[in-house]
Amino acid sequence: MRDEPAVESALEVEHARKEYRTFAGEKRLAVGDVSFRVPPGTIHGLLGPNGAGKTTTLKMLLGLVRPTGGAFRILGIDAHAPGAKRRLGFLPEQPYFSPQLTAAQTMLLYGRLSGMSGDEVKRGIGERMERVGLTGRDRTPLSKFSRGMLQRLGIALALLGDPGVLVLDEPASGLDPVGQRDVRNLMLELRSQGTTILLSSHQLSEVEAVCDGVTILNRGRVAAEGHIDDLLNVAGQTSVRARGDGDALPDAVSALVTDVVVSGGLWIFSVADSDVRTVVDELDESGWKLVSVAPKRESLEDYFSQLLDEEPAEVMS
Repeated sequence: MRDEPAVESALEVEHARKEYRTFAGEKRLAVGDVSFRVPPGTIHGLLGPNGAGKTTTLKMLLGLVRPTGGAFRILGIDAHAPGAKRRLGFLPEQPYFSPQLTAAQTMLLYGRLSGMSGDEVKRGIGERMERVGLTGRDRTPLSKFSRGMLQRLGIALALLGDPGVLVLDEPASGLDPVGQRDVRNLMLELRSQGTTILLSSHQLSEVEAVCDGVTILNRGRVAAEGHIDDLLNVAGQTSVRARGDGDALPDAVSALVTDVVVSGGLWIFSVADSDVRTVVDELDESGWKLVSVAPKRESLEDYFSQLLDEEPAEVMS
């Protein structure tokens, strides 16, 4: 990644709004009021159900849709200013490439369109193809690429020019579990190198695994945002994992725990923070092996579902 100026926020969206007019002249609100900031060198998830306004918000940031209102900045610069988007790489949800071209020809075409010299693009083809798991495929026509391979190529194209910011819309779409793992590892590697990533994904387990923070949209507005630990940690509760002989927890422990699950001899349960020391001591005295003690955390899927269930009804197009 190229050196970038120090900024408080790598991406900023402030009071984004988008209205459409129907053929009948009626206004349809796609995005009502969306604001969020992404700190440099982090992975930020943009989530929401279908129709929540995620794609429209991304397109306004990228200049693909004219906003009705709001401000958008990339590394401190107005996102719509000349040259601002050269510092940003983008992978659309459904990238389309000409099947007659090879992977190398496609990268050369897109690199030249973005203002890079031919030599500059050619020097980076091998490295980028290797990073996305397409080593040796640079001369293969895209007509012979699977959907997952095309998705990998899209990520390689997003990395052209070593952008400081990446916007990835469903980057694991069409990939098998190994490919999904590789994309997660690549995002984490890029973050460790200082790249900022805005990730839009329906795969909540992927978001939970890699994101530092999230913004959840619903009906064109921000329903929740924050560091993922702050959103998912259950206040006042600790999760304990332990192994022991017998069909039941010690009586003194059983009286203090909730949400007990047993799987393959591993006991997983919740306990109030104030009772953790008592539970740990009782398990130790009873000969149980303590596996882990950590803040109780609900899954992002459960948090997401509960949040949307609690949102008041609102008519949106």
